[in-house]
Amino acid sequence: MDDKHISSELIYRTVDILVILFTLFLGSPYTKFYNFEGYLLAGLSAVVIFGLVGRFMDIYTSWSGRPLRDEAFRVTVSWLITFLSLVFLAFVTKTSEQFSRVVLVAWLIATPIILILARFLLRKIFSHLRRLGVNNRTVAIVGMTQNGLHFARDLENKPEFGYNVVGFYDDRTERIHEEVLNHYSHIGNFDDMIASARSGEWDQIYIALPVEARKRMLRLLDELSDSATPIRLLPDYFTTNLLHSKFIEIADNPVLCIYDSPFSADNAFIKRIEDLLFGTIILALISPILLGIAAAVKFTSKGPVLFKQTRYGLKGEKIRVWKFRSMNVCEDGDEVKQATKGDTRYTKIGEFLRKTSLDELPQFFNVIQGTMSIVGPRPHAVAHNEQYRTVIPGYMLRHMIKPGITGWAQINGWRGETNTIYKMRKRIEFDLEYMREWSLWLDIKIIFLTIFRGFNDKNAY
Repeated sequence: MDDKHISSELIYRTVDILVILFTLFLGSPYTKFYNFEGYLLAGLSAVVIFGLVGRFMDIYTSWSGRPLRDEAFRVTVSWLITFLSLVFLAFVTKTSEQFSRVVLVAWLIATPIILILARFLLRKIFSHLRRLGVNNRTVAIVGMTQNGLHFARDLENKPEFGYNVVGFYDDRTERIHEEVLNHYSHIGNFDDMIASARSGEWDQIYIALPVEARKRMLRLLDELSDSATPIRLLPDYFTTNLLHSKFIEIADNPVLCIYDSPFSADNAFIKRIEDLLFGTIILALISPILLGIAAAVKFTSKGPVLFKQTRYGLKGEKIRVWKFRSMNVCEDGDEVKQATKGDTRYTKIGEFLRKTSLDELPQFFNVIQGTMSIVGPRPHAVAHNEQYRTVIPGYMLRHMIKPGITGWAQINGWRGETNTIYKMRKRIEFDLEYMREWSLWLDIKIIFLTIFRGFNDKNAY
């Protein structure tokens, strides 16, 4: 982390401390039994715990490129963990009676709101300053390749990120086009770049050479090893795929798993415990809802209450997925027509069940059974799998983990009918991203967001 990041983190931490203490002391002096020392100790403890949890939740890294909603979610969870920790400490030390319940509830609610508003304002201030050129980083790119030009244009189109592209280094004239020179400067050749790196002329240097230029890249990296300028690599498509791959060691040999399950044995065990724990709790909570829906399905249409459809599960094995029947047909063959808006096959309550995803609730029994997970790629009908696996590269990779009731694609808006190849590509893109980035924290985030987004989606029918 460079000095600029350290200074921005210091600002964020200072604002967080002030907000936490301000919201606590705003109303506490007006309570009947005001204990300044007790409230001060609680406030300082909250500051310390929030700072530690915030570091773990990654709320003090650079916000560039991170959506505000993601940061707001992390800040809220960090504060909830902090507050619950304080409540536990107060219970253990038998000091909870020293504090006003009204003040504590107000502190619990107001703090995350003000923290998020403060971060929003800081983003606006930093963004405006960077647009004015304050605290910007100078960036030079090595290689006038399509990869490098694309990166330069992205930085140029997002000045709020604070990067100023000074130009390109390249010693191959065939890559230096007039069109490029109209927008960016050709600073010099590779020897000039090495001299600039050693003198610290630029804040950062990005290498954008193609993978076939491996020998030249290795020579440049060797020459740059004695410079103090940060050197970064812009990976091409092939390298990006390698970076996303899992690294393992077999017989003391490093191995990259290009197409493989993202879960180690330990992670698979953790995810199974997560499914059993959350699945059991959720089933207990929703059991009255399940009984009510089952009765409604039974008395409003003829046919079975539950509909079991064949889907592909882990490693492409066929599983039977449970759903409440929402249509007058039970299609499960070589041809399955996707539900559409205003579909005439719906039962009286079927469209409502599909729109709200209530028809998916019996799949928690699949979770307990072990054929599904709470979070994972949504299982498609076998007929749809056979249709898309031949036209979308990487489609079947989603079957290297268990299918889920909800997923990363669904909470990002790629739910419902996939009546175009583009929609299915986007769904698969998010499924594969989930597999690459999986963590217990990501699963908890998806479950939490599903509660607010998953049961009311305009694309679901």
